[in-house]
Amino acid sequence: MTVLEERSPVTGRPGSAGRVGAGVFRPGQLWSSLPEALRKLNPKHQLKNPVMFVVWVGSLLTTVFAATDPSVFTILIAVWLWFTVLFANLAEAVAEGRGKAQAETLRRTKKETLARRLTEDGSEQQVPGADLRVGDLVVVEAGQVIPGDGDVVEGIASVDESAITGESAPVIRESGGDRSAVTGGTTVLSDRIVVRISTGPGESFVDRMIALVEGASRQKTPNEIALTILLATLTIIFLLAVVALQPMAAYSGSEQSVVVLAALVVCLIPTTIGALLSAIGIAGMDRLVQRNVLATSGRAVEAAGDVSTLLLDKTGTITFGNRRATELIPVGESTVDDLARAARLSSLADGTPEGRSIVELIAERHGLAAAADDGEKLAEFVPFTAQTRMSGVDFDGREIRKGATSAVRQWVRDRGGDVPDETERVVDEISQQGGTPLVVAEAAGGTAKVCGVTCLSDVVKPGMRERFGELRAMGIKTVMITGDNPLTAQAIARDAGVDDFLAEAKPEDKMALIRQEQEGGRLVAMTGDGTNDAPALAQADVGVAMNTGTMAAKEAGTMVDLDSNPTKLIEIVEIGKQLLITRGALSTFSVANDLAKYFAILPAMFTGIFAQLGALNVLQLATPRSAILSAVVFNALIIVALIPLALRGVRYRPSSASALLRRNLLVYGLGGIVSPFLGIWVIDLLVRHIPGIG
Repeated sequence: MTVLEERSPVTGRPGSAGRVGAGVFRPGQLWSSLPEALRKLNPKHQLKNPVMFVVWVGSLLTTVFAATDPSVFTILIAVWLWFTVLFANLAEAVAEGRGKAQAETLRRTKKETLARRLTEDGSEQQVPGADLRVGDLVVVEAGQVIPGDGDVVEGIASVDESAITGESAPVIRESGGDRSAVTGGTTVLSDRIVVRISTGPGESFVDRMIALVEGASRQKTPNEIALTILLATLTIIFLLAVVALQPMAAYSGSEQSVVVLAALVVCLIPTTIGALLSAIGIAGMDRLVQRNVLATSGRAVEAAGDVSTLLLDKTGTITFGNRRATELIPVGESTVDDLARAARLSSLADGTPEGRSIVELIAERHGLAAAADDGEKLAEFVPFTAQTRMSGVDFDGREIRKGATSAVRQWVRDRGGDVPDETERVVDEISQQGGTPLVVAEAAGGTAKVCGVTCLSDVVKPGMRERFGELRAMGIKTVMITGDNPLTAQAIARDAGVDDFLAEAKPEDKMALIRQEQEGGRLVAMTGDGTNDAPALAQADVGVAMNTGTMAAKEAGTMVDLDSNPTKLIEIVEIGKQLLITRGALSTFSVANDLAKYFAILPAMFTGIFAQLGALNVLQLATPRSAILSAVVFNALIIVALIPLALRGVRYRPSSASALLRRNLLVYGLGGIVSPFLGIWVIDLLVRHIPGIG
């Protein structure tokens, strides 16, 4: 098993080990990525990009002519066509290089560690971490490194996860609940825990991080594939148009050379966006990594830009998730002591944070022992399930249950008991105050009764209302999902500022809600951290699992938030929208800047036989050769100039689609027309002085 010795090579945060490759674009990255760009000149790689493959073929043809019939013009055209292909490769290499640098930093920090594996007889056996298999139980104590990904099945400990998240503050990991997952390579700071290993060698979270940040698993998204097909179609159309141009030129007595025709094709096809398309997609995932989010594919990043409905799990997502028992309220003929004894028995074997807090409250306020005696250890514990929504214990002829109001009410009535009217009143009061009521009931001697209600209090995370307001401004509907009763859910939803909520939700209810939204043509994103969230995370178009959550949730989601901050989805949506806007903006620019090339190359080709075309030489370019060479040079240089924008992305501001379109046309459409006129004119002023060109 491999572990990390330095802090957050992936995130590139200040003070972390991995500043290399992350952050803003630096000119030095062009030089360091040049060897990889040269390797990408391989025709097998160029075939993946139809637009640049045509440029590659044109470069090869002009090189042949430059070798067989050399001239200054032919040689310069060949050189700059190769530069065009090289600069396109450079854009992709720079984008990939940043992720590979981060992955290399991770690899340098890996080392082997020993694990204390438990055998069937309970003894410990030291084995290399690489020998651990799924299901193995390992003991980890203070100061030791967790040897593999897994879930805490026994104990509670403070864990340093700075090697993964970059955060120096330790976190609590404990058995039960949704904060039991631990990651290999993190360090236990206190106490002792037993971890059940959930991944095999080479499949750990760290290994996945390495594969993701270096882009090894990136696939083209549907929109990217569609745009590639469109660009290929435009390339074929322009190629056929140029081929058809030669017979007409020959008929007019102005037959053009293959070098000039190759230059014309390269300048007319959408080389700019064709060269930058891959870099835009890679950079989108890189921006997520810089924000401590790992995406399993570019498809998820792109889908995030089109999300219209956001489902949020309440516990651990909207709220802190550390609900604690704060009050015992008896009902009917039961006294508070009766309720305390019943609630204690039902919670002694309950390993969840809520169950432990009930035992702690009763021990503190009512003086009952916090640990089970020898007789109580023989009791049969009934665990909580999403279907029964109750837990409890069967002991000495008594059945004791605690859980959701509706579930316990039905349990009591099935055993011939009655539920006091005041139970509903107490439950409603707790719920209206934002607390969570757990009803405690007991059955013995053929009768059943409700003993009372335990109040659990939860706290909404600060800043949630403001962040949800930002989502609303983006046109995204927020829905809180919780297993609490409707009144509790309504109180939490009101405090958090969500648009809607789904109460008493079972896993199948979450799935049904997601499918209902998707049937309406909407893309759905969901954040969650529990095992019961896993099916819904898998069904959602964008499933963001919290790093503090269970391993099942992280495996099911399409993204993992290392900071475990549910409001991070706002940034994820912005990055997704930024990816789409950047792609659209550069596509607009690429098509628009062809207009200037028409005015540069076409008059230059035919002015000799059609003097009237001289009126189209609005740039007053010196000679036909200088005009063609200037257009080719500009076509290559503009790719390099746009690499920083492709990697950084066009800034996203929440606004309507029509406003975004107007801005896109005004800035990148008009800019795509004006900049080539200026650029080609300046280049012509320089190349006209080259012998054989001017």
